[in-house]
Amino acid sequence: MNGLIRGIDRLNDWMAGLSAVTLGLMTLLVLVEITLWNTLEVTTLIADEYSAYGLAAIIFLGGGYTLKEGGHIRITLGLTFLPPRLSAFLELAAAAVTTGVMGYLLYYLYLMAEATWRYGSTSGTLTATPLWIPQGVMIIGAATFLLQLVAETLKAGKRAFSPESETAIDPDETKED
Repeated sequence: MNGLIRGIDRLNDWMAGLSAVTLGLMTLLVLVEITLWNTLEVTTLIADEYSAYGLAAIIFLGGGYTLKEGGHIRITLGLTFLPPRLSAFLELAAAAVTTGVMGYLLYYLYLMAEATWRYGSTSGTLTATPLWIPQGVMIIGAATFLLQLVAETLKAGKRAFSPESETAIDPDETKED
């Protein structure tokens, strides 16, 4: 199980790298757009559309890494007042419910992309970008986020059912390097 968790963690490290490359490409696109407009008064006609696709890619591709690194907002104040074992089981329940919700979201993202593929839907801009392409990136990101949620649920399960859960849980100890 530890190998599976490490594999998922590494996959999300790669997705974070892809997210960073996407951010760099978006920055370059916007700089080209600004430079062209301010020097030649011409436009690429794609900067706003492709920047929006890039933003979605950054959010979805980086979600699993952000979760792994503890970057999502969590309300843990209440857990500090509970007995450690109860706190561990509540974290397990929250992780399991969140995993289920993300699975539901992933399923409907797939249905949306499948419909746009089937009907040949394109963007309503001059580029006529096939919408399944940015939606496919969203699906990849959502799938890796779901896998990271599974890994976090497994980690929470190990904490909840281990004999050490009788002691307080330090949130920094939940991260695996």
